[in-house]
Parts: sequence; structure tokens; C-alpha cells
Amino acid sequence: MAKVYFSPLSERHDASEVSATAAKLLGHIVTQEGLRLRDKVPLKVHFGENGNQTFLGPENYTGIIDFLKEKQVESCYIESNVLYGGRRNNRTNHLLTAREHGFTQLPVEIADGEVGQDYYIQEIEGSQFKKCYLASGFQPYEQFIVLAHFKGHTLAGFGGALKQLAMGFASRGGKMAQHQSAKPFIIPFLCRKCGACRKVCAVDAINLQTWWPRIDRQKCVGCAACTAACPHHAIHTNYLRFLMLGSFTARLAEYAYAAQIGKQNIYLNFAMNLTAGCDCEGRKMKPLLPDIGIFASTDPVAIDKACLDKIDDATGKTVFRRGRELLDFTEKLGMGSQQYQLELVEAGVKMLRADARSE
Repeated sequence: MAKVYFSPLSERHDASEVSATAAKLLGHIVTQEGLRLRDKVPLKVHFGENGNQTFLGPENYTGIIDFLKEKQVESCYIESNVLYGGRRNNRTNHLLTAREHGFTQLPVEIADGEVGQDYYIQEIEGSQFKKCYLASGFQPYEQFIVLAHFKGHTLAGFGGALKQLAMGFASRGGKMAQHQSAKPFIIPFLCRKCGACRKVCAVDAINLQTWWPRIDRQKCVGCAACTAACPHHAIHTNYLRFLMLGSFTARLAEYAYAAQIGKQNIYLNFAMNLTAGCDCEGRKMKPLLPDIGIFASTDPVAIDKACLDKIDDATGKTVFRRGRELLDFTEKLGMGSQQYQLELVEAGVKMLRADARSE
């Protein structure tokens, strides 16, 4: 049974508490599971889109960085360019955004080149893909500390460790491949032709000049930036097309599987700033519920399941309902287990309580 380590955050926590708790969790999992840290272990992060205010800032990672320094482990921040029309869709502006958001404690590596053109191919035997196109900068490393902001997501339903692997490690071509069945459409009577969608469309796929506003399916890459940007909720995804052309969630699962092949990763999920949308959305969002805490595991399936369970327990309802089949898909691929043992760790000292939980 997989192990997931969990530390709750106090009601009035600040960044220093988050930083210290994350560092102590990392030290705890390394010790408890006898993990060997490689000479260089990059931190897989998300720098947050310009205008987003609820992404995880670098002050939350200071303790982890200090821990690695004490262990004489070299590190860096690593990320890949996005598919949609935000500031992070090319290396130059991506680096600028990272600096503006304070990610200056470590060198920054953009893993797929200036515009997402650098990739390597990971072959798998999946139902959706036989070849996955991953950002080449990830290939040389044997180990990553994958730092995921657990929250909602417009298409995937929720985002955690698995999504960090699937989208975060993919090259631009890999991201397009995962989105290819997720083409949105405009409901004409809801559209006010305000142009918000056009501003975020990187491929100029939206035509608002005619009486019937439409999205050009040949140009559209299915990134869903327009769906998130529309203030009138006039843009939706054709979920029937998902069923006809293959599951978006299954595509995510297979890319997540490909990304972790040959890697000895450590996963930390931060269940805080729990917004309905992703950090890729360049807008202010209000969290749906109070912060939960931080989770650590070597099993990406178990850690995401544990986050969902804790959130459900805290609210008494299913908050992030869509996309949970991602856990089933990845479990069947052999990435991990939805059955886990949750160990409560206070202040990074010895385990105070343990309880077993399964689906």
C-alpha cells in the first residue's frame, strides 16, 4: 500500500510556516523511505500566469531549497512553455514572468526551448499514444521534486501531481496532442462579442466579426484559454466529441505515465489557495475553501487521491467532481495505487498518528 505523508497548516499560517512544513515533510519522506537524492534534483514548479494571484510563490519553497543545500544537492527551477496565448508561451517571456513573480533563489530552466520546439520521444504502449513528446530539458535528470499546487482545472477537473507530470513535462507538441479532442465552441446567444476570448487565443482561431461567432476547429489547439477568459460563460467544451475522439483524461494519464518512466520522483502537493481554476488563468480568483495542508509521497496516484479525500472530508461534499477517472487510468497503467496509508506528520518530527484508507 502506498504511503502519503500529510501535515495540516494552522488556521493563521504564513509563508514561513508553509516553507518550514514543506521542508520537514521532504526530510521526513527521505528518511522514512530511505530515498537517495541525486547530485542534482530540479524543482518542477509552476510560475503562475501574469495576473494570477493565487499561484504558489517562491517563498513557500525556501525551506526545501535550504534542505537540499544542506544535503549538498544542486537544484534549479524547471518548467516548460505553455500552449495557449499567455506570457509564458515562449522562453524569453516565461523567464521574465518567473523573475517578476520572485523565482530568483535558483537558476531557471525552460525545458522545451524558446517556443516549445525542443523535445524527446518516449515510447509507450497506450490506447491513446504510442509516442509521447516530452520537453527535452527533463530527459537528463533521474529525479525531480514535483511541487504541485492542488486546485481545480477547467478541462481536467482538478490539477495535482498527475497533471504536473502530464502537461508540465510535455513539449508544445505533446500538449497539443493531449488537447486535440478538447475543442471548445461558442453559444451564440450568450456571446456579447466583447473580445476577451480573442485576446487570449494564441492561434487566432476565434471569429467574432460575423453575426454567428465561431471558433475555427482547424486552427484551434484546444487549450481552453478562451473558456476561462469568457466573462459571459458563452464558450464550452464539446464533451460528446471527447467520447467520439478519445478521452482527454486518458490522454493526460498516458502522458503522465510517459513523463515518470525512469524517474525516481518525490511529489509534494500543496492543498492551499484551492481555486476552481488553474494558475494558468491570468486573473484574480477566490479560493473555494480554507487551506488544508501539504502532502508528500513517491506515488503520484496516491497523493492526488489523498488530496481529494481530505478536501471531501473537510467540506462534506465532492468539490472537484470531474476528472477523477484520471486516477483509474493511471492506476491501470501501473503508476501507483488509490489505496494508501495516510501518516500525519506534525512539525516534521516523528509520526504522531497513522490510519489506513482506501477507495
